[in-house]
Amino acid sequence: MSSYEDRDKCHFYYKIGACRHGDRCSKKHIRPTSSATVLVPNMYWKPSSDDSQTLQADFDAFFEDVYMEAARFGELQTMVVCENKNDHLNGNVYLKFSHPKEAHAAKDSFNTRWYNERPLYCEFSHVTDFREAVCRKHDVQSCERGDECNFMHVQRPSQQLLHELEQAQFCQKKQPKS
Repeated sequence: MSSYEDRDKCHFYYKIGACRHGDRCSKKHIRPTSSATVLVPNMYWKPSSDDSQTLQADFDAFFEDVYMEAARFGELQTMVVCENKNDHLNGNVYLKFSHPKEAHAAKDSFNTRWYNERPLYCEFSHVTDFREAVCRKHDVQSCERGDECNFMHVQRPSQQLLHELEQAQFCQKKQPKS
C-alpha cells in the first residue's frame, strides 16, 4: 500500500473495526469481503442493575449463549464483547474463528437471526489481533475517557465459565466425526 493510500484510510476503523464518525468519516472504511473475524454490532445490551453479581451472572449467560452458538461453525479462538456506551462500540460482539470459512458460515447464519427481540446484522472485520484494539487502562480501572473511550472496553466472562467453554470446544474438536 502506498503512503498516500495509508494516509487516506481510517486507522481507528482498521484497528478496532468501528469508527465514531461512521459513514461520515473523512477517511476510508473499506469493509473486508472475507475475514476470520465477524462483528455483530450492538448485540449485547447491559441490563441496568447495581448488583455486580447479578450483572456478572446475566453477562455470563449471554456470553455462554453466543459462544456456544458461534462454536457450532468452527473453532472460536476469541469472543470479545464491548461495554463502551458510545454508539460505534456499545454492545459490539467480535467472533474470531480459526478460518475465514468458519466465520463466513457463522456470519450467514447470524444474519438470519434475532436476539433479544432485535435482528442481528453481521459483517466481517479487519480486527484479528485485539491487543491493539483494547483499552489497557480500562482493564486496570483507570481510563480517563470512561464509557466514551474509542478503544474497546471489554466485558469479561467469569474465568470459570471461559475455561469450561474453551474446554468443551477442545473436547468437541477431539471427538471423531461420524
